[in-house]
Amino acid sequence: MVVVGPEDPLVNGLVDELNKACPRVRAFGPSSAAAQLEASKAFTKDFLEEHGIPTAKYRNFTNVQEALDYVNSLNDDDLQVVKASGLAAGKGVLIPSNKEETLNAVKEIMSNRMFGAAGDTCIIESFLTGPEASCLAFCDGKTAVLMPAAQDHKRALDNDQGLNTGGMGAYSPAPCVTQRLQDEIEEMCKKTVEEMAKRGTPYIGVLYAGMMLTSDGPYVLEFNCRFGDPETQVVLPLLETDLYEVFEACCDGTLDKIDIRFKENMHATTVVCASKGYPEKYSKGMEITGLPKSSSPDKIKVYHAGTKMDKNGKILCNGGRVLAVTGVGNTLKSATQLAYKGVSQIDFKGTSEESLLHYRSDIAKRALKKKLRIGVMGSTRGTALIPLMEKCKNEEIPVEITAVISNRKAALILEKGSSMGVNVQTIFISSKNLTREQYDAECTSILTRCGVDLIMLVGYMRILSNSFCKFWDNRCINVHPSLLPKHAGGMDIEVHKAVIQAKEKESGCTIHYVTEKVDSGPVIIQEKVEVEANETPESLKKKVQVKEGNAFIKAILKHYNGESVSYTSAGVNIQAGNELVELIKPACKKTRRKGCDADLGGFGGLFDLESAGFGGNETVLIGATDGVGTKLKIAQIVQKHNWVGIDLVAMCVNDLIVAGGEPLFFLDYFATGKLDTSQAAEVVYGIAEGCKLAGCGLIGGETAEMPSMYAPGEYDLAGFAVGAVKRGNILPSNVAVDDVLVGLRSSGIHSNGFSLVRKLVEKEGLSYTQSCPWNTSATSIGDSLLTPTKIYVNCCLPLLAKGLIKGMAHITGGGLLENLPRSLPKGLGAKISGHPPLPDVFKWLQKTSGLNDSEMLRTFNCGIGMVLIVAPENISEVEKILNSQDEDAILNLGVVVTGAGISVEKSLKI
Repeated sequence: MVVVGPEDPLVNGLVDELNKACPRVRAFGPSSAAAQLEASKAFTKDFLEEHGIPTAKYRNFTNVQEALDYVNSLNDDDLQVVKASGLAAGKGVLIPSNKEETLNAVKEIMSNRMFGAAGDTCIIESFLTGPEASCLAFCDGKTAVLMPAAQDHKRALDNDQGLNTGGMGAYSPAPCVTQRLQDEIEEMCKKTVEEMAKRGTPYIGVLYAGMMLTSDGPYVLEFNCRFGDPETQVVLPLLETDLYEVFEACCDGTLDKIDIRFKENMHATTVVCASKGYPEKYSKGMEITGLPKSSSPDKIKVYHAGTKMDKNGKILCNGGRVLAVTGVGNTLKSATQLAYKGVSQIDFKGTSEESLLHYRSDIAKRALKKKLRIGVMGSTRGTALIPLMEKCKNEEIPVEITAVISNRKAALILEKGSSMGVNVQTIFISSKNLTREQYDAECTSILTRCGVDLIMLVGYMRILSNSFCKFWDNRCINVHPSLLPKHAGGMDIEVHKAVIQAKEKESGCTIHYVTEKVDSGPVIIQEKVEVEANETPESLKKKVQVKEGNAFIKAILKHYNGESVSYTSAGVNIQAGNELVELIKPACKKTRRKGCDADLGGFGGLFDLESAGFGGNETVLIGATDGVGTKLKIAQIVQKHNWVGIDLVAMCVNDLIVAGGEPLFFLDYFATGKLDTSQAAEVVYGIAEGCKLAGCGLIGGETAEMPSMYAPGEYDLAGFAVGAVKRGNILPSNVAVDDVLVGLRSSGIHSNGFSLVRKLVEKEGLSYTQSCPWNTSATSIGDSLLTPTKIYVNCCLPLLAKGLIKGMAHITGGGLLENLPRSLPKGLGAKISGHPPLPDVFKWLQKTSGLNDSEMLRTFNCGIGMVLIVAPENISEVEKILNSQDEDAILNLGVVVTGAGISVEKSLKI
């Protein structure tokens, strides 16, 4: 592939010659005929007018007197721009400030041949006002794909003073080019390519559209047929798709077949380092010092232009514009800071050690100072909008409200919008006959047309569509009348009622970014209020509403200042996570066994099956995963966390041994809103204790800190156990009629059914710190309910080793009636004749809930945590081994019978 850069060889037909001489080599760039879009401004102006592409009113002239007569015919205040039609190295444009200067400009170009033959044809066009933008598009002869818009700085000195240059810096994306404008400009580029193809001169390569963003929309000032400098240095670093792949598609006419992506929420700024005196007389040959090494951060790039290397390997200045230093960041501010950081390290030293480096110190300054444009969407009074309106009116903050939209015609927020004047578009949009997506699209159309940077939802009573949330990702904020994540999903007075009912000590409001999931976006700021003893929902609402307006202002300024939501600012403490790893390492080391000896902190835990005695081809791995459920809520209330760690292990390893395997290793997942290292460490100590009881190694885990998912003090757990079994020992195996069911007692409720348990405690008006009504020896209700799930590994492994068990059933959620059938072959059931009386805790649960025996057996373990299926002839040996383990088993729980289902012959109360 050959990529032709400069305009001269393109206009002179280099691509045409390459295509003839080297047909198997791709040539990226327009043909000589297509390059007329840059070679002849007169051609371009006629082309634009012919095809209805907006451009300034103009006239082309080849006769100087006719041009002068035309200027004289214009009104004195009708400002014009005078251009040489041909190539003039980017300098063929004069911008006079009055009629006399316009006449002189015509004479300079046409009579005095200021730009040589380029001025043989002269264009005089109306002076347009508005921001300029450089818009580059990839073209394949059939269509065009627009890159992010850029804005450059042409003048040599700060504040746009001094002579014109080839460009002293640029930034992208240009904030002034909204998505709507981006789409409009892309359509202009597409139409240009399509019409060029119809002329028989397909345009392939990069089309550079110089645009003026007028009050009537975008207008084309000119076209260039190549990448621009310094715009390229800020646009291409944002390209995510491989550049060669894009070039290839352009050459092959397959641009519509590839997905051209640019990095989301990223910005680039480039600062040109020039030789002092540029663009007039300047020195060459100075050594360039301070260039970053190849190992420097990827966020700063230095592009060489006017440089050369001497025989000693030193880099020297060899031109006017010498280097372009580009910074890339997640905001324009951070990108600009990085660019200037790179520049600050560079110098051009003359013979007298005087610095001969020149650069502008205000690149992107105007864009950084641009006011943030707010679009408001609301359905009610819009009270929270008032403080922002006052700040904007007094110009106390760099923010302006440009649109107010409501879905309710009589909403008072529309009156607030109208009171701000004609520059604020205030509009009611009816949702009648529109889907949610269609309605939101209507809103987006208005908001983008108003150049909105950030949407503010103020009492907006509609659910937003996913497409709207994605389009305005990180650009739409909402207020919620609580301290999220508490009471997420609630609205208005109901939230305040919930706060009071929950007896919370504080409440407030939360400003957060809007995502597809309601009230789940990143939190920007929260303002708190105290909930007093005599608080009513109405009084609390008033207190919170007072905070909302100023909270919005603080959140908007955070957004404007580019204060990114880092892990730390989002409430994620990485250091605390590291400290937790160190804190729990000793406990984890105590769980080591043959096969595992890796330390925590790596990316994965290793286990050596050979060392553990499970080598060979007949080994089968078993995996089990589970959690602890809402039992965690009780642990969090009573602040006792180690026992639920044991629960987590038990729920996994008990499932695992049912298949006949031996637990080998365990991993945990701990998720919380804000990491409390002592709390988390207590949980992991419990997990480590469970692993010791189960004889498996704790080889790793994951700690996730997610502020928007969990309220303070809350956490969730998941466990993952892996074991092994020889293929011939997998259970269940050969279960038959008359096999005996042996029950192993539970230690309590274990870890299932706690949603009902907690409801019953609440129903009885009890607290978890009260004395326990079913167990006077327990410290409290909470202490009794948190009794850890029994781990059955040690009592069952000797039985498994001797082949005495045909099958097993772990009695968890669904109770005996749902879990036992999972271990029975098709066509077989069980008759339960020896179920023991209910332990005290289950008696209390049955009495309080009113559940019958069948429902109890389908909800709780009812005192039996594991069932073994044993051949009748092996019962005595099983009893002997269980006795040696101090296991008080129910040896006559029942038998296997013909026919599906479980029958229970006697009352649980007996």
